[in-house]
Amino acid sequence: MRIAQIAPLWEKVPPPAYGGTELIVSLLTDELVRRGHDVTLFASGDSQTLARLEPSCPQALRKIGVTNEEYTVYETLQLTKVFERAGEFDLIHSHIDVAALPYARLVTTPTVYTTHGIITPTTEKIWIHNRSQNFISISNSQRRNDLGLNYVATVYNGIDINIYPFHPQPDSSPYLVFLGRMSPEKGPHLAIAIAKRSGWHLKMAGKIDPVDREFFAHEIEPLIDGKQIEYLGEADHNTKCELMGKAVATLFPITWQEPFGLVMTESMAVGTPVIAMALGSTKEIIEDGKTGFLCNNVEECVAALDRIWEIDRRTCRDRVVANFSVRHMVDSYEAVYQKLLEKQFVQNGHLPRSVELNRLAV
Repeated sequence: MRIAQIAPLWEKVPPPAYGGTELIVSLLTDELVRRGHDVTLFASGDSQTLARLEPSCPQALRKIGVTNEEYTVYETLQLTKVFERAGEFDLIHSHIDVAALPYARLVTTPTVYTTHGIITPTTEKIWIHNRSQNFISISNSQRRNDLGLNYVATVYNGIDINIYPFHPQPDSSPYLVFLGRMSPEKGPHLAIAIAKRSGWHLKMAGKIDPVDREFFAHEIEPLIDGKQIEYLGEADHNTKCELMGKAVATLFPITWQEPFGLVMTESMAVGTPVIAMALGSTKEIIEDGKTGFLCNNVEECVAALDRIWEIDRRTCRDRVVANFSVRHMVDSYEAVYQKLLEKQFVQNGHLPRSVELNRLAV
């Protein structure tokens, strides 16, 4: 298949540290290339990929600190480039928000959207207006069935298991870890509350977006003492794996309806169970009592720490291998692509020539 992948421009692909959507786009794109597909990635110019890269800006826009208005300009140029070339592709796969929706209505090339975030009240009307287009949710809990959107599948995010070393035992000096954006919805303030009430040592790592600087300065920074509560800044992949792998548990005390939460699968992949609030996708990713604990408040999270030794760390990793691997994710996306192209065949009476050739080769 000839496939166009549209990535957000905020981070490069793959991201150097935090950037869930960009990581998924990277893993999906490269694996599709390995499977013999002709893939073009529309992303920032500093991205690294096995696919053909079509840069829409010289480098990741977060790196150069653009305004929201400037971001919109770059994104508009990106989408114009993609859909002007729609005839070159058998299928277009968008990983950005609502911006691509109007463009797809102007071309005949099938377009599918992975909704990586949540649909806000501000953007609901746009989604409703485009409800007949093809949407993929990243968890069942993320779906907005009340809006009547045409969901064609749920595809869970996958990670490359091979780059997450398994830790059969935590560090001899026990501690808890929190990894994620320093934002109210990710719950770093609740992670600190859990640590303080339980007496556990807490190591925290994650980026601070401009919108969250005031929250961090007032709610988080005053509680960091460098002893019981440590903040280590942003963590790259190797640092992240070591922090999680040596921890007794990863805290995921979110305050919002998390669409997926890669941190949960990354933690379980290295063998570390997750203590999470029972919101959003956490009930689909964590097996309560087997790979972690689902809680409703800080008190339940503290109580779960007394049972953390019941969790078998190998079981945590096995769950990720079985359900959240790159192979599993890309198999699911390929099935969606095939479904959409077969639908086009029914409507138009023929498949794209490249797809016919691929079928003959098989």
